Amino acid sequence: MKKKKKTHDAAAVNGLLVRRPIRRWFPLFILPTFVCFIIGFVWPFIQGIYLSFCNFNTPKDASWVGFANYVKAFSDTGFIHAFTNTASFAVVSILTINVIAFLIAYALTQKMAGANLFRTVFFMPNLIGGVVLGYIWSMIFDAILKGYNTYLTANATYGFWGLVILVAWQQIGYMMIIYIAGFQAVPGDMLEAAKIDGATGWQTLTRVIIPNIMPSITICTFLTLTNSFKMFDQNLALTGGAPNIMFNGAKVNMTELLALNIYNTYNINAKWHGAAQAKAVVFFLLVAVLAIAQLTATRSKEVQQ
Repeated sequence: MKKKKKTHDAAAVNGLLVRRPIRRWFPLFILPTFVCFIIGFVWPFIQGIYLSFCNFNTPKDASWVGFANYVKAFSDTGFIHAFTNTASFAVVSILTINVIAFLIAYALTQKMAGANLFRTVFFMPNLIGGVVLGYIWSMIFDAILKGYNTYLTANATYGFWGLVILVAWQQIGYMMIIYIAGFQAVPGDMLEAAKIDGATGWQTLTRVIIPNIMPSITICTFLTLTNSFKMFDQNLALTGGAPNIMFNGAKVNMTELLALNIYNTYNINAKWHGAAQAKAVVFFLLVAVLAIAQLTATRSKEVQQ
């Protein structure tokens, strides 16, 4: 007993000796990162909120106009259409990406031959930049649609589903890796117990596997949700928002998503810089609220182990 006590006391002393200098010097090591965070994120974020209430060409010549930019933003038909378009795109892409990634991950964890090769192949599209993918897929779609005497940017439906296919092809492999990690973390004794109890494959999947991989579902849903709302480069390269039509007396880009709409608004002229910044603030609040709501909803269903 005395030997164990000495060992315990020695470990406690050693732990204290290690923690003491860390507590004393950690501010020195964390300070550079904290300063970079303030300069690169916090200050631009605060300045962006301020500029959303101003007319400006550059931040130095900003003049306060109150909520006029927000009124201007919400009266923009293109912004409202981009919001509804983005919401529809987010719902479709979240379901498509997560369902297919889940099924592929489930198949690749069933001890099939060549599983590692398939994982690599499915993940590779995620390594290609969005702009490159956009231009490559625009040529692929136009080559296919040429036989129907049309092209991708001539029809809003083609453009919408082209974006869905592109993003799904790019992100499914990444989400698949997360789901595979979730499948591999399912306790083996629970699977064995379900097998002994005579559970079918469907019962094992729905009552054992899915509840245990809810953390992976939470992460993948969060990533696909935020990526869908923030998508810009693929949208710019694939369709550029085309086709353009007149709607309620205003030109509307039918396949334009929110991020591209903000970018295009800013580039109209200096009079629209403030409205574009107001749209960006609304955009941030929208994505933040949706992401927090989604995390809260899915985390409440996670199994505590």
